[in-house]
Amino acid sequence: MSQLAVYGGAVGITALIQGLGFLVAFALQTEVFYDILGGLNFLSITLWSATSSSLDTRKAWATCLFLCSRGWLLVFLAWRAHERKGDSRFDELKGKFFSFMKAWIVQGMWVMLISMPVLFINSSAASVPMDSFDWLMACGFGGCILVEILADVQKAQWVKRGRPGGFCQEGLWAVSRHPNYFGEIFQWWFAWLLAFRSSELQSGLWDPLWWACSISPLFTMLILLHVKATGVCNAEGRNLKRYYDQCPEDYAKYRDSTSVLIPMVGYQHVPLSLKRTIFLDFEKYEYKPKTAGTLDAKLTSDED
Repeated sequence: MSQLAVYGGAVGITALIQGLGFLVAFALQTEVFYDILGGLNFLSITLWSATSSSLDTRKAWATCLFLCSRGWLLVFLAWRAHERKGDSRFDELKGKFFSFMKAWIVQGMWVMLISMPVLFINSSAASVPMDSFDWLMACGFGGCILVEILADVQKAQWVKRGRPGGFCQEGLWAVSRHPNYFGEIFQWWFAWLLAFRSSELQSGLWDPLWWACSISPLFTMLILLHVKATGVCNAEGRNLKRYYDQCPEDYAKYRDSTSVLIPMVGYQHVPLSLKRTIFLDFEKYEYKPKTAGTLDAKLTSDED
C-alpha cells in the first residue's frame, strides 16, 4: 500500500469517527465524549498505519511510543472531563449545529496533523536499520512523553490536596511553568526527526512528504503557544490575576526564575531578549496588575 493510500485511509477513518461523534453529540446535546473520541481516533489511525506494511524496529518503536503518548492523552482527558463534569468551552457551541460541527472538524484536523510522522514511518516501504541518531530521537520522544505524564500527575495530585501554596511549584513545576506543554511540543519534534530515515527517497532532505510532517510539531506549537482558548495563552495573561491577588510577591519571583517551557534552573539570569525569543516567553503571556508593575520592567531593572 502506498504512503498516500495510507494517509487517505487515515483521513477516511478520522472523518467517520468525527462525523458520527458529532451527529450523536449534537443529538444528545453533550460534549462528554468529544475528547475521548479524539483519543480513540489517534489510536485507530496509528494501528491502521501499522498494519499497512511489515513492521521493522523503527516502525515498532514509533508505533509503541505514539500509542503510549495518545493512550495517556485519552486517559487523562477522560479523567479530567469526569472531574470537571463537562467542558465549559462547549456551553455556547453545542446548541448551534455549524459551530459545534466546526469543533469536531478542528479535532479531526488536529488528529491528522499530529499523526503525520507516525503515518509517514509506518507507511514507508523503506526499511532502514536504526542508527545512533535514530535511537537518540526515540529516547527523546519517549522522554518527552514521560515528562508530560509526570507533569500531569504532579499537577493533579497538587490540585487534589487543595492547591497548597496558591500555585503549583512541585516536581517539574518548580523548574518549568508548563512542563506538560514542554513534553507535548517537543515529543513531536523528536518524532519528526525519527521519521527522517524512513523516506523512500535517497534522503529525507529531498522528500517533500517528510518536510510536510513538520506540520505536526509546528501545529502543536501554534495551538499551545498562540491560541487564546487553550495552552499557555489560556493559562497565563489575564488568567494570572488570581495568583497576583493571592500571592503577588511569591508568584512574581516564581515567574522571574522559572522558564515558561524548558525545565531549567537559573532562568532569572537569562537576558530578557533571549527569554522573548529562544525561550518563547512572549510578552503576551504577561499580566500587568496596576500595583505590581510589569515583569518586563522588573527584568529590565535586574539586567541594569
